[in-house]
Amino acid sequence: MSPLHIWSRTYSMNRISDLPSRKPTSSLSILPLSTITRSFFVTTVSSSPLLLSPALAMLSFLAESKSALLDPDQNALLKQLLTKTLYAQFCAGETPDAVRRTIHELKNLGYSGIILGYAKEAVMDENEVNAAGAENIDEKRNAREILAWKDGTMKTVNMATNGDFVALKFSGAGRQALQHLVQGLSPSPELETAIVEICETARQRGARLLFDAEQQAIQKAIDVWVLRFQRRYNASFGLRGEKSALVYGTYQAYLHSTPATLSQHLAAANNEGFTLGVKLVRGAYLGSDPRHIIHQTKEDTDTAYDNIAESLIMRKYGSLLTPPSSSSLLGSLNEHAFPQVNLVLATHNWASIRKARSLRDQQTRCGKPLIEMAYGQLQGMADDVSCQLVRESNDVKTSDHRDAESPKTYKYLVWGTVGECTKYILRRGHENRDAVLRTENTRRAMFAELKRRWAQNHWSDS
Repeated sequence: MSPLHIWSRTYSMNRISDLPSRKPTSSLSILPLSTITRSFFVTTVSSSPLLLSPALAMLSFLAESKSALLDPDQNALLKQLLTKTLYAQFCAGETPDAVRRTIHELKNLGYSGIILGYAKEAVMDENEVNAAGAENIDEKRNAREILAWKDGTMKTVNMATNGDFVALKFSGAGRQALQHLVQGLSPSPELETAIVEICETARQRGARLLFDAEQQAIQKAIDVWVLRFQRRYNASFGLRGEKSALVYGTYQAYLHSTPATLSQHLAAANNEGFTLGVKLVRGAYLGSDPRHIIHQTKEDTDTAYDNIAESLIMRKYGSLLTPPSSSSLLGSLNEHAFPQVNLVLATHNWASIRKARSLRDQQTRCGKPLIEMAYGQLQGMADDVSCQLVRESNDVKTSDHRDAESPKTYKYLVWGTVGECTKYILRRGHENRDAVLRTENTRRAMFAELKRRWAQNHWSDS
């Protein structure tokens, strides 16, 4: 069984009149009917191996094709078909105005904020990795690629508002960036200047930056780059007088090496006095990462994910996440040796969320300080999970509970043209294939909501 997990969401730009008129009786009641219907259709396909395999084959053919006829950005009919189905399910919009409308609607539904990313990225096979490492880089072309990446990222940052996150990938910065990552080099002066400008703009807008994990061929260098910018930007103080994270790194629990990597980064944060920003995911590159570096079973990945999350939430080392042997922290497992951590718990797994919520509620009841933490799910996936978290947050706020956490729930949105988002959508499809049970749970939830609304309307008309 695959260790990959799933994310989920689906919010299109629908009128308020699509919402149910009676008092909500389900967490999914906040979603427009058109969203529920489309999500049911998509999850019906993605939870069926018989239907999903040919759908993925067709999408892969479109994503890899060099033909203008099969380019959604040049074929109006194909673009219309994808826009009304898969693109609407998984993506936020093609233009800043469209994206801002999606963000506004999500926040009106009760979400604490959004995680917004630009769709452009690179996923390479082994031959492409080797080629990237040896390629001769044309300086003019390199400058154009860095500028295009910076402009797209800056547009994304400028669409985010105070408290939101912006997700970005170094692989989108062009061939020279890939070459430096493959070879383990520092970013070029031109790329570093672009990254600094992005960080400064995000800080001015009150947004935070999530540097996504990528395939293992370049991940070690990504970790080094991200930690470098965490040192620079995560030592400042927030509104409550605590050091806060502007820059977050992403850690994939399905990798055997993740506890050791995270332990080293925690030690660096503790020794150097900055807050470690952590986005914890199960993993998203099963198709390209070497199989031997990944946990053998999904259960092993789930165990690793939950153990790491518990250590971060409690700010205590444990049986899996232990201090590095070279660290002065060895043998000192108390909370004073643990650095300040900001956490994005990115998961669609309800069991993992419940464990985290239980820990946070226990801390709240005992009056213990909580780390800054957000829950995140992808647009187009696990709306049943996301909407339940939104409801629980509203319940805590309206009932003035002082013994429970009010969870901060975020949706991960990707924007760009239909053509730019095709490979992203394909990767989401492959995740669905590797997590059929999770997708089936969402399909059932959507079907139950459709039945509930039909019964409600039927009763109203009778």
